[in-house]
Amino acid sequence: MKVLVALGGNAILQRGEEGRAEEQFRHVSAAVRQIIRMIRQGYLVAVTHGNGPQVGDILLKNEYARSILPPMPLDICGAESQGMIGYMLQQTLLNHLTTSGLEIPVITVITQTRVDPDDPAFLTPEKPIGPYYTGEEAGHLREERGWEMHRVAEGDQGFRRVVPSPDPLEIVEHESIRTLSDEGFIVISAGGGGIPVCENEGGKLEGVEAVIDKDLAAERLATAIGADTLLILTDVECAYTGFGTGSQHPIEHLSGAEAQELLDAGEFGEGTMAPKIKACIRFVESGGKAAVITSLGQALDALDGRAGTRIIP
Repeated sequence: MKVLVALGGNAILQRGEEGRAEEQFRHVSAAVRQIIRMIRQGYLVAVTHGNGPQVGDILLKNEYARSILPPMPLDICGAESQGMIGYMLQQTLLNHLTTSGLEIPVITVITQTRVDPDDPAFLTPEKPIGPYYTGEEAGHLREERGWEMHRVAEGDQGFRRVVPSPDPLEIVEHESIRTLSDEGFIVISAGGGGIPVCENEGGKLEGVEAVIDKDLAAERLATAIGADTLLILTDVECAYTGFGTGSQHPIEHLSGAEAQELLDAGEFGEGTMAPKIKACIRFVESGGKAAVITSLGQALDALDGRAGTRIIP
């Protein structure tokens, strides 16, 4: 059975940490140990991951160095983060596989995600990225760079750049990723939702200033490579109805239709659980056997049906 494991951002860097390489390698190692358990149980694994904190750090470095070096556009920053995180996952996986006596090749694919240039999201940028700015700095950035700046916190340093988050249409490299996966490689790809690209009037790809939701991109990847299961790992053990209220209740099993009803009713938080549920619905509607949401520590139990939230056709 082929499983696409979608690692959440907390699997690599957790809130409040400095972001040192040693911290990130430690979290990656914990995630990899769970992946090794899946492999030992006979699962064929592909991996994708978040990149929010890492891209944020890269953008901050851009700003601090802008008087010395030209800042890189957002698509280039996304590619940088894919290479960095892919390296950490790839090396750690290889080391753990060797220690476990498993001879499985591992490869990272820098991945582009095609989006529609006419996606409505480009008209209403809402995804905050990068550092905080003062009102005066935000005004200069609006004028000098054409950035959309929104107030996202109280106080003087309360502005951040916001960019569009268009719907992913296709993983550009999906055929190569599927071929490698079918040949027995563990493929790490579509990190951070992939690098957003559009086709220009000449039919050529070019990067755009946007952020792709990593869970929706994971669904596109899982479907394209013929995965049986989409496993979304996050910081809670399952999805809930009434989350954060006195009537909070864990969800164990849902059909795609039942999940859609709860999604339409606003049961899941926008930007948190809602895109995960949406990705799961899309996956099972596109032929996937099951989509599962759970925490890293419950990953194998959830795959075996003993934990997490499972959504089926």
